[in-house]
Amino acid sequence: MAIHLSSGQDDLPLNHEINVTPFIDVMLVLLIIFMVAAPLATVDVKVDLPVSTAQSAPKPVKPVFLSIQADGRMLVGESEVSAATLGSVIAKATDNDREQRIFLRADKSITYDTIMAAMNALRAAGYLRVALMGAEGGAAR
Repeated sequence: MAIHLSSGQDDLPLNHEINVTPFIDVMLVLLIIFMVAAPLATVDVKVDLPVSTAQSAPKPVKPVFLSIQADGRMLVGESEVSAATLGSVIAKATDNDREQRIFLRADKSITYDTIMAAMNALRAAGYLRVALMGAEGGAAR
């Protein structure tokens, strides 16, 4: 058996540099994908929400309704309340049952800010279960 030992003349020289061209190509493709996909992830569309046609959930025996009228007045049941006294009036209406669902219904002309203020007052009072109500089946109440 013969072994051929090379003297180094036939070998290619070793390249000690890293080829970063494929890495840069992949990074540029990812950059383009994220630049195209990023605007699609944001929602800046004004939406006029339609009336729900879903079946109504069964209401409790003694539901507590928080109503916000077009002029901004809040009513629990049929008695008018202010934002400062909302927590105590709701606690009285639910017999301090913080797990009872509060049904919030607001006039469609009410701003989102007014609804969030009412929900923040409910949360501050410890009521985290709030159901938003809408007109059923396209009929306005």
